[in-house]
Amino acid sequence: MGAKIAVMGTGAVGGYAGAHMAQAGEDVTFVDPWPENVETMKSKGLKISHLRDVPEFTTPVRAMHLTEMQSLAKEKPIDIAFVCMKSYDTAWATTMVKQYLAPDGFIVSLQNCINEETIAGIAGWGRVLGSIASSITVDLCEPGHVRRAAGKSGDKHTVFRVGEVHGRITDRAKEVCRLVALSDSAKVTGNLWGERWSKLVTNGMANGMSACTGLISRDILMDDGLRRFGARLGSEAIRVGQALGYVLEEIHHIDPEVIARAGEGDAKAIAEYDEHRLAEARKPGGGAHRPSMGQDMVKGRRTEIEQLNGFIVGKAKEIGVPTPANAALTDIVKRVEKGELHPDKRHILDLRLN
Repeated sequence: MGAKIAVMGTGAVGGYAGAHMAQAGEDVTFVDPWPENVETMKSKGLKISHLRDVPEFTTPVRAMHLTEMQSLAKEKPIDIAFVCMKSYDTAWATTMVKQYLAPDGFIVSLQNCINEETIAGIAGWGRVLGSIASSITVDLCEPGHVRRAAGKSGDKHTVFRVGEVHGRITDRAKEVCRLVALSDSAKVTGNLWGERWSKLVTNGMANGMSACTGLISRDILMDDGLRRFGARLGSEAIRVGQALGYVLEEIHHIDPEVIARAGEGDAKAIAEYDEHRLAEARKPGGGAHRPSMGQDMVKGRRTEIEQLNGFIVGKAKEIGVPTPANAALTDIVKRVEKGELHPDKRHILDLRLN
């Protein structure tokens, strides 16, 4: 018999990866706190669509409300639980699913931010794996419908990177890789922490900017001031990651050192950074999506700013690395979220940090 799988949080990434698993015949149970989302999945299945090149499909799925999870106690235990909740919901979601795990069952953090330590504090380090979803550009656009603002990445870009916290390549990491590869390109990595921090930098450069300006990615990249501020955000975060000893991967398909130097004012690096990012924005469909935190702000949901740029600032303070741009962005997004400010690019452009 195949593994019994649970997806805690059927939002954009959990719904996208999980729907492909279900379509392939894997034993998947979806758990979600949004009643309308669950009821739609129960009655109509889970729909996946793409901006281009990929046919839309809808697959029947087993979905349940959080209040129905107790019924899992009467079933075969869960072998693999994917936690796909917002980072601030990681602890309670892990606590809920842990009690239904098989003796050798484990939890995969398929989320933004860095949540493996939170999961390990509840379930133990031996029960934690991480999986990064890189440049996947998905959103839960309506109940039971995940939309991707692109086609498949395939061999052009590896979307999923699965790794053990200790860096060794294991059979269970290979199995998780097989499962996520049902939806797009995937690999097992021995550099989970470097991948995690690189993804954190990527998100830190875009998510909060979209949330506090109200702009989609293309509009941010085409504005010289906003694009350069993104480089500064990335530069600070890269320097923190390097100081923490992480081996960073490419960020936006750019050598992280180029982004770091661009954010520090190096003219040659700025030219290379600008050329790459502008080319990205000018591609057909390039940057047409709204980053996840921008989506949250539009929907009136709580953002992950404390777990993204705020997390970078917190780690930087521990080691004495200055991160004024990330600190300023964190404060601005929190004020917009609370309604003290309205989304506006002037919040960024009017900053005077030097």
